[in-house]
Amino acid sequence: METYNILVTGGAGYIGSTLVPDLLALGHDVTVLDSFLYKQNSLSHVCHHKNFKIRRGDIRLKEDMQAAMKTADIIIPLAALVGAPLCKQDPMTATAVNHDAIIMMLQLASKDQKIYMPTTNSAYGSGEKDNFCTEESPLNPISQYAQEKVKIEKELMKHPNAVSLRLATVFGMSPRMRTDLLVNDFAYRAVYDKYVVLFEGSFKRNYIHVRDVSRAFQHIIAHHDAMKGQIYNVGLSSANISKKELCDTIKQFIPDFVYVEAPLSKDPDQRNYVVSNEKLEKTGFKPQFSLEHGIEELIKGYTMIKNSIYGNV
Repeated sequence: METYNILVTGGAGYIGSTLVPDLLALGHDVTVLDSFLYKQNSLSHVCHHKNFKIRRGDIRLKEDMQAAMKTADIIIPLAALVGAPLCKQDPMTATAVNHDAIIMMLQLASKDQKIYMPTTNSAYGSGEKDNFCTEESPLNPISQYAQEKVKIEKELMKHPNAVSLRLATVFGMSPRMRTDLLVNDFAYRAVYDKYVVLFEGSFKRNYIHVRDVSRAFQHIIAHHDAMKGQIYNVGLSSANISKKELCDTIKQFIPDFVYVEAPLSKDPDQRNYVVSNEKLEKTGFKPQFSLEHGIEELIKGYTMIKNSIYGNV
């Protein structure tokens, strides 16, 4: 297999700290640019790799990005303020990181550099019943996070060697854990509180394991010529389920878990849709990790973790 120089921004984050070791194991040279905002040491286990380089820097600073991008064949820009709640807390920083810095990166990139960008399927957020979404479906981004991801995707697709991955809600254990993502959050509450108060319990969304997100990036690297210039939904087709169905799945593993429905809040993206992952599956990609596998893994992981430092909000 051909190997590349790969730049991963935000590589010490939730997805990056799973993806980077996988890329190194395949023989790629990997450079991570990260600000280490959360003081994480989630890549300490790969520092022994001679092919691993690390830069402390900020994707908003032109000189940091130029230096990091100089030798990259492939750029995977993971650095972001992820999710509607975090962006709402600090909208100006969110715009600077999620929009302005990515526009600058696209301007700095040469046409030969390959860019594989995670976007979001929360851009489908309609709240309508039985909303079946393909990559061709009209976008209805509601939160600032989703709106800026949609704007970025439009600019990204003007680059001749780009691929957009519209990620479903990611779950599973990672060296840099996030307990605030929906499956991870509900599993944590099931383990420690034994209950959750559910709002919009009938709303459906799609899910994907963090290791399958890493596998999707690896798949695109291996099939670049066939996949470039395209947008792909990345999700687990067997996991287009409602929040209530998610709770029922968790209850199979934690029988004394209780959930109560109450109209206490609203999803800021109004996510309620069934997502088609057929386009990506037709390229030969199949997720390996089921929702049930992820829940079992999270229960094990939460035996080790009991505190609040692993959420981003």
